[in-house]
Amino acid sequence: MIEKFKTLFFVKSSLISLYLALTIPIPFISYQELVLPSIIVFLFGLFLIISITNDYVEINDQKISYRTNFISEIIGKKSWEVFWKDIKLIKSSPTSQGSKVYYFVTYEGKNYLMPQRVENYKEFLILISEKTGLDVNGISYISPLWTYKLLTILSILMITGEVLSFYF
Repeated sequence: MIEKFKTLFFVKSSLISLYLALTIPIPFISYQELVLPSIIVFLFGLFLIISITNDYVEINDQKISYRTNFISEIIGKKSWEVFWKDIKLIKSSPTSQGSKVYYFVTYEGKNYLMPQRVENYKEFLILISEKTGLDVNGISYISPLWTYKLLTILSILMITGEVLSFYF
């Protein structure tokens, strides 16, 4: 049986809404001859941001797989898969913002960044623990969920302010 874990909705919404908040005004403030190119670039950027937020994780009895799409591959986010039997340990590493990222370390010494922005994260961690026999207590999201929610709300407020400023 394959379990699929998509990117957390609040991560997607925060990135997409922030992109919109920062770029929606550009076609409106561009020189007349640059309006069409700026709309095309805006749409292309929107396509890119939606594409790179559609990565997901698949788990089955033999392995865990991180799947990206063609666009993500081009910008350097590679798909990977590792068999459960090959995972030696899960190690943590601090980030510059004070949180932690986690890596699956194989017996061959390869490191695979453990996804920390997926939906149903508790279920995800339970499956990892069951399949590897490793302790996952203390592993959490890379950032508190409220930060993504706050960023989404602030971005929506920015978009609202931008739209209202053009009408009044």
